[in-house]
Amino acid sequence: MHVLHRDAPSAGIGNDSGGQAPQAWEGMNYAPVTPEVTTALEALLGSRNVAADLEKREAYSYDEVAKQFWEEPHLAEVVVFPETTEQVSALLAFANERHIPVTPRGAGTGLSGGAVPACGGIVLSFERMNRILEVDTENLTITVEPGVVTADISKAAAREGLLYAGDPCSGDASFIGGNVAENAGGNKVIKYGPTGASVLALEAVLADGSITWFGGKRRKDVTGYDFAHLLVGSEGTLAVITKIVLKLLPLPARVVDLLVPFPDTESAVTCASKIMTEGKILPASVELMDHRSISLTERFLNTRLPGGDAGAHLIIQLEGNSAELLADEYERVGDLCRKWGALEVFVADNRNSRDKLWKARKSIAEAVIAFYSKYSKEDVVVPTSAVPELLKALGDLCERRGLETVTFGHVGDGNMHVNLLFGEDRQNWKETMEEARRELYTVTQQLGGTLSGEHGIGLKRKKYVSHFLDEAQIALMKRVKLAFDPKGILNPGKLVV
Repeated sequence: MHVLHRDAPSAGIGNDSGGQAPQAWEGMNYAPVTPEVTTALEALLGSRNVAADLEKREAYSYDEVAKQFWEEPHLAEVVVFPETTEQVSALLAFANERHIPVTPRGAGTGLSGGAVPACGGIVLSFERMNRILEVDTENLTITVEPGVVTADISKAAAREGLLYAGDPCSGDASFIGGNVAENAGGNKVIKYGPTGASVLALEAVLADGSITWFGGKRRKDVTGYDFAHLLVGSEGTLAVITKIVLKLLPLPARVVDLLVPFPDTESAVTCASKIMTEGKILPASVELMDHRSISLTERFLNTRLPGGDAGAHLIIQLEGNSAELLADEYERVGDLCRKWGALEVFVADNRNSRDKLWKARKSIAEAVIAFYSKYSKEDVVVPTSAVPELLKALGDLCERRGLETVTFGHVGDGNMHVNLLFGEDRQNWKETMEEARRELYTVTQQLGGTLSGEHGIGLKRKKYVSHFLDEAQIALMKRVKLAFDPKGILNPGKLVV
């Protein structure tokens, strides 16, 4: 990594629990998973694909939301590991007939409780449906099963000189099925959009076991409703996805990352927007790390970043095919950053230095977990112009309540990951956490933002949905759910039903 040397010119959310009427799933008389049911599942899927021991059930009943976040434990009654679409079909037909809830699960890297079995029942893990089925270099598509690790899709595409644009920070561990179910965002949304922008088609199993395809290897399709993208982000509440066709793009020949330290977050955020509006440049990524994010990650990784004492850093990724044009572009960006207050501009133009930068960025969430046991990871998103106001309000909130915060995220698209941190000796921390979350959500709403940008609603944020979506929209969502899943067996207790 080297320094870029250039001379630069000098309604509020109330204190209730969500204000919603009792949900359709609450009080429903789901059938238990009895020994007879477990035996029947073994007959359907094979005994190796069914686990009912307590250790396995506990391991598959939670995601990355800390267990102590939940007021009561959630536990699967059985875990199944199908290997084919036909087995998923047989499982859902069986569960639907007996009214047993089914919770689809990817790698468990979610941050919303989306894969937590709120009503017990069956957890359906996709780890054994993990094949890359086809890389179609003529139609620029890749077809995969839901249990494929996201990074493996990128590697398979790159081997053919192609790019899969999905780039969540959990990509080395997360499954593509979970990315689709949550419409995961990631670091390249500013240029390529979230996961859904890369989805062309889905094979899905409906609640009654029916198998169907939505979409195809087409860039245009207005034949019927766009069910493929209705399923994207539906968190497993409408159908179970068993195959995915993703769009690929030509792989840029060259990539450069800039690490740009600023004296404070305000100047960093202001500069982020100027890159596009004043510089007329569309980066692949513009990521923000505040000072506490940097220091916590340096401690976690036992490393140092250039300018680590700064108030905030931007990581700016630029892509291109011409070395000369790309160099000109990053020099222009560097000039612009200095104009708007950057302390320095460091250029990572080789694989090792780029990997070091991104390892730091992608390790922040792990660092929080490593050093804190009491925290709430939030995922608010506002219009990009409102990010400075959001961060100012967050600072005021934390100062008044005596909280620590680690804030980072995709500043280029307005999606900020706010981590509210509580000391180990903090009394009544859950009550304080809910008060802080409500205040954060109120500010987010006032700034034209919403509850989640990419992590999803799941079980964690469900009680606040009614403050962001009106009654007509919630009623419509419930009717859509009823049309897809009349008996309410698919991931009950999530979103609004």
